[in-house]
Amino acid sequence: MKPEIRPLELRDGGIRSLCIPLFGLAIPLATGLYGSFGIGQPAFWLGQLWFILVSSAIWHGNRYLYLRQRQSNDWFRHPARRIVQMLAAIVFYTVPVSTGMLWTWYWFSGLPVDWVAIRLATATSVICVIFITHVYETVYLIQQRESDMVTFEKLERAKVQAELEALKNQLDPHFMFNSLNALSWLIENDPARAVAFNDNLADVYRYILHNRDRSLVSLEDELDFLSRYCALLKLRFEEAFRMEIPADRTAFANVYLPPISLQILLENAVKHNEFSRTEPLVVTLRIENDAVVMENDIRPKKHPRPSPGVGLQNLSERVRLTLRQDVEIQKGPTRFSVRIPLKSLDAVSDRRGRAAGA
Repeated sequence: MKPEIRPLELRDGGIRSLCIPLFGLAIPLATGLYGSFGIGQPAFWLGQLWFILVSSAIWHGNRYLYLRQRQSNDWFRHPARRIVQMLAAIVFYTVPVSTGMLWTWYWFSGLPVDWVAIRLATATSVICVIFITHVYETVYLIQQRESDMVTFEKLERAKVQAELEALKNQLDPHFMFNSLNALSWLIENDPARAVAFNDNLADVYRYILHNRDRSLVSLEDELDFLSRYCALLKLRFEEAFRMEIPADRTAFANVYLPPISLQILLENAVKHNEFSRTEPLVVTLRIENDAVVMENDIRPKKHPRPSPGVGLQNLSERVRLTLRQDVEIQKGPTRFSVRIPLKSLDAVSDRRGRAAGA
């Protein structure tokens, strides 16, 4: 399919008002078109008006041809053809128009036809038209580049938003599947704890619904949510599970990360490791160097269930899209850790300000 060639908006009224009279006056003086007429003769001033008319005809005619070519030819796909056609249009329009109107001047003024002066003035006009057309083309390419950059940024923003929405839509079914599995197990084994689990699950899911349209939440809110999620795990696993979270969270109100990030890491640790009352799963969370780190011992399950790997993959993609950084995953012989970068309040405000001004 042939790409659409966008029309060029030329705001050149000022330069035309200046340059058309300038060329109409300068070229005849430089090439001797006035012949024996001097400044004190009326024919000299009539000649000036005529030469300005010649300059106007040459400028506006070539301008019209340039705009028509711009709409029908793509510079980037056929640059050589574009140059040849542009030069051909300039020559085959400028030469006959210039020659004819200059010959008319000699016929009207009664001066003998000076073909040397006509040829020199015509050649000068062709060179000036080529230069002006080059200026037009440069202006167009700058405008097109700026327009393409704006379009690209809009498309990129829309792509990121679409990817982010798709990742969020993956997250809810994944969380619900694991939570309902846990609730089912508690209903069969301990109905009283199942009721408490259900109440805590409602609080947890309320947080998910409240933040589903947000790209970032404060670390303080995320830690509060993580505590509620840990309460769900404690109801199910009791002393087999232990979570170490910083007690003072007030300092974390001005740093941000994607919502439900820490819950995904904790869920991943529970899902992939073997633990019991005698050997509990201990998950540690700490803040260091503008990042939150969660780590745990590696004790692989003896009979692991098949896992599509949606959790960590989802988190990595969301961090990449929202923070423009990567999640760092380190898996050693005995320890597994994940590092999620944090954004300060100033960085978030700056990004929102740029987005509002786009």
